[in-house]
Amino acid sequence: MAKHRVMIYGWFERLWHWLQALFIIILMVTGFETHSSYTLFGYETAVRIHEITARAFILLILLAIFWHVTTGEWRQYQPKGERSMVRQGQYYAFGIFKGEDHPYRKSELQKLNPMQKATYLGFKILIVPVMVFTGLIYMYYDWWTSVVPTIGLTILAAIHTIGAFALVIFLIIHVYMTTTGEKPATNITAMITGYEEIEEVPDVEPASV
Repeated sequence: MAKHRVMIYGWFERLWHWLQALFIIILMVTGFETHSSYTLFGYETAVRIHEITARAFILLILLAIFWHVTTGEWRQYQPKGERSMVRQGQYYAFGIFKGEDHPYRKSELQKLNPMQKATYLGFKILIVPVMVFTGLIYMYYDWWTSVVPTIGLTILAAIHTIGAFALVIFLIIHVYMTTTGEKPATNITAMITGYEEIEEVPDVEPASV
């Protein structure tokens, strides 16, 4: 089927994506250093970098929320059905290694396949809120506890650390998904240039799904 080059990702979407990736990596590196996992910047410097990056990340999140709401891009994360999810999961687990055709066809209106939607939705509504809220309470613990009762610092740090490991798992899954395009670098190139070769007929989900 004929393909044509289409602008899939706008400039803000690409900027948001790469800044988010950069901030997450910096937060992971400095965050694990504060737990004495290794020494890279030194404890005090790592904490300072971690806090500055966290504030920048929160600002980016707020801008991204505004962008998603005002442009309607939040609809990209709406689930399409259990059967679609199963087909996509089977493809990632077995089909891709057998050279089977991808069960999902990307379009300008549907940028994410069912598995990506579920993964990224979980990242946005579960992992990110946990990391942001526990991080803010941790940074302003003395002030926070003077206003409302809260959990102990040890428990709070444990929750934040568990969220950090969930973030590591998400990052690994995300990197793997970037290699499952038509070619290993197809998705990464698209997120750099904004353009991707797509089939002329848009993806249409069966009415029964």
